[in-house]
Amino acid sequence: MYSLFLKEIRTFLSSFLGYLIIVVFLVVMGLFLWILPTEFNILDYGYANVDGLFILAPFVFMFLIPAITMRSFSEEQRTGTIELLYTRPLTDMQIILAKYLAAFVLVVFSIVPTLVYYFSVWQLGWPPGNIDSGAFWGSFIGLLFLAATFVSIGLFASSLAENQVVSFIVAVLITVVAYLGFDFIYDLSWFGNFDLFIKSLGISAHYSSISRGVVDTRDVIYFFSVIVFFLYLTNFMIARRKWQ
Repeated sequence: MYSLFLKEIRTFLSSFLGYLIIVVFLVVMGLFLWILPTEFNILDYGYANVDGLFILAPFVFMFLIPAITMRSFSEEQRTGTIELLYTRPLTDMQIILAKYLAAFVLVVFSIVPTLVYYFSVWQLGWPPGNIDSGAFWGSFIGLLFLAATFVSIGLFASSLAENQVVSFIVAVLITVVAYLGFDFIYDLSWFGNFDLFIKSLGISAHYSSISRGVVDTRDVIYFFSVIVFFLYLTNFMIARRKWQ
């Protein structure tokens, strides 16, 4: 399992696309937070915080993470190399976990450089250090949970089709619905007393909760539940394809 994990990391980092995805994420975040005259611009905002990072990142992740995961199983199925994986002394779930952890680590590689923003604002604050560190680190942990969840969705989408583009599109659609769809239904007020429950099913509600700086056990359980759910769906699809 560990060797497959390393292979996935090397495969991604040996391709131009891998570095392009990471660079695009950092450039987009840097432009919105430091250069472009938007509401998220840290220098124009006038307060020592990086809230814009945690508001924008989920929307960038909706495209970044599917781009990372789209080839996980799609490419293996298209080229037939998935059969070689089945000959290894690994269970289907071990294969899935190796690919999942590799993709998650790659997303973390993209996120870690953004810590520079925190230390920059720390120095720019008056006096230096005048920043809500608790809220920042809570939001950062929430961002990691969000990334882990989106990776599980992307992996599932990759197991559905042999075409990488199809996998990418499916992953984007699922992440958009999972993150924004339940809030949209809540705003419509169709279900009366159940509206709040509907909203709590969405990823956005739990991400926002953690982003307040308090890591609630209910939010952690929610994220782990969604991750496990999509990993088992992936396992089901892989097992189904294996015996077709």
